[in-house]
Amino acid sequence: MRHLHTDDIINNIKEMCIEANYKLASDVEEKVRGAYEKESTPLGKQILGQLGENLDIAATDNIPICQDTGMAIIFIKLGQEVHIDGINLEDAINEGIRQGYQEGYLRKSVVSDPLIRNNTKDNTPGIIHYEIVPGDKFSITVAPKGFGSENMSRVYMLKPSDGTEGVKQAVLETVKLAGPNACPPIVVGVGIGGSFEKCALLAKKALARSMNEPSKLEHIRKLEDEMLEEINQLGIGPGGLGGRITALGVNIETYPTHIAGLPVAINICCHVNRHVSRTI
Repeated sequence: MRHLHTDDIINNIKEMCIEANYKLASDVEEKVRGAYEKESTPLGKQILGQLGENLDIAATDNIPICQDTGMAIIFIKLGQEVHIDGINLEDAINEGIRQGYQEGYLRKSVVSDPLIRNNTKDNTPGIIHYEIVPGDKFSITVAPKGFGSENMSRVYMLKPSDGTEGVKQAVLETVKLAGPNACPPIVVGVGIGGSFEKCALLAKKALARSMNEPSKLEHIRKLEDEMLEEINQLGIGPGGLGGRITALGVNIETYPTHIAGLPVAINICCHVNRHVSRTI
């Protein structure tokens, strides 16, 4: 049995919240800069160039890439041979978020009640997902999510007979409806299978997966490629002002489902697809 103190968890999450907001993950930055080379329209190329300059300024000056520093989404993989010492684990995670957003001068965007709308003033609580895994490691992924793109996301409860074509239409419809509102070029996370809530979690996890790691399933990898090509034929373009590059990538995660269902969730993110992972 390995003992891990919550002080270590707090400190790591604090640092990760700041890192994720100041410097874009290398896989996403690579796609943004590569898009500049691929974009054929002058205006689209200009916008992508400005996005690249913005990344440089944020990293050099240690300031947020975007003013919407997001709601903190935390994925925890807890090894079953790890014992947590100190305070309650969830309290520790939220303390790490609080310290990160305060010390990093990150915008506090969380309200305590969805209808009364009082700001918590420290960006807590975060959205925390736990997974118990074998071993004695404690892995953390911090993925701050802005709501300009989050608001453009959708869940579809398709029929099994809708099949692959139904999934494609759901993704394309969601991207079309988002248009310029999701701050393209976008990253598209898709969850297929499970249940109503499971497919949404799959779509969120898909966004946190490296864009340089296609699905290990051949038919899903093919679907990712096809969807990226079709989305980039929509002509929405960088900033929604027209162009070749509407999406930087499509990541799809799947899970077994019921014989009567085909749940599909599409979680859209702007080019500021933030994710940082550590194992402690």
